[in-house]
Amino acid sequence: MDELVRAIEATLFASATPLTVGEIAEHVGEGGIEVALGKLAADYEGRGIELVERGGRWHFQTAPDLAHLLRRTREEPRRLSRAATETLAIVAYHEPVSRAEIEAIRGVQISKGTLDVLMEAGWVRTAGRREGPGRPLLYATTPEFLTHFGLSSRRDLPGIDDLKAAGLLDPLDEGVFQALEQEQLESKDQED
Repeated sequence: MDELVRAIEATLFASATPLTVGEIAEHVGEGGIEVALGKLAADYEGRGIELVERGGRWHFQTAPDLAHLLRRTREEPRRLSRAATETLAIVAYHEPVSRAEIEAIRGVQISKGTLDVLMEAGWVRTAGRREGPGRPLLYATTPEFLTHFGLSSRRDLPGIDDLKAAGLLDPLDEGVFQALEQEQLESKDQED
């Protein structure tokens, strides 16, 4: 096996967190990292653990078809409240977004604890302040959000058709999600 591939494998295996290509380069040196990551991912394909890239960060994870074997030892995460789930969806589809904007979209005030729960989970972070009256804090998702939900980028978030097909869209929520999808399309147009 190529020495660079071995060095990258050791670095990723020993890391407590997913690493970017730049962070890997700090350990193994520059040059050929992307190719070596491709070889390493191919070597682990179909095995009990896989090398995956999520949000520009690489890490090893248990193969999805074997995850059930480890459920007994995993701490069960507590379920998010409906308010926290709605808030997370708004942040993901509209980031960066202020508290007032979240409340305007939801139509109700959110308690400070809702954002605290999402920040404690590592899925939401502060993303600066908006230029304007009061300079409100802005919120955005984190790389851990992408990793947890198996997304490569925010562009992989499901659209309204995906949610309908999965049976996850209540008829009462459909208007909210249509507004979210329209906002997402507009933000993609602005990015391009």
